[in-house]
Amino acid sequence: MGVSGPIRVVVAKPGLDGHDRGAKVIARALRDAGMEVIYTGLHQTPEQIVDTAIQEDADAIGMSILSGAHNTLFAKVIDLLKERDAEDIKVFGGGIIPEDDIAPLKDRGVAEIFTPGAPTGDVVDWVRSHVRAA
Repeated sequence: MGVSGPIRVVVAKPGLDGHDRGAKVIARALRDAGMEVIYTGLHQTPEQIVDTAIQEDADAIGMSILSGAHNTLFAKVIDLLKERDAEDIKVFGGGIIPEDDIAPLKDRGVAEIFTPGAPTGDVVDWVRSHVRAA
């Protein structure tokens, strides 16, 4: 069963973090690379993010977290995807995430973490090569 059409990515800003410039830059880079991007806006709950990803038939969720709540928010999204039988939706993210937290997040199921200063081209290349990959 092959999937056709552009890669669909939900870009989300969970929690109370009100800074969305980075999320918008990534959303635009993905869109400019030919992907379909659904930007959820600020202050989304994990439930809203997962609901949107499922409703939009997304291939991936990209979360931008600057608030320090990355461990909790990523874990909740991963858990909700499992509960909803949607583990095929890859989760990646970026923001202010300490180096020591990256490996545990990946062990928890986050596919990739991009830290501040990561070139947008690296994010685009990663999505192209890892989303929908066998």
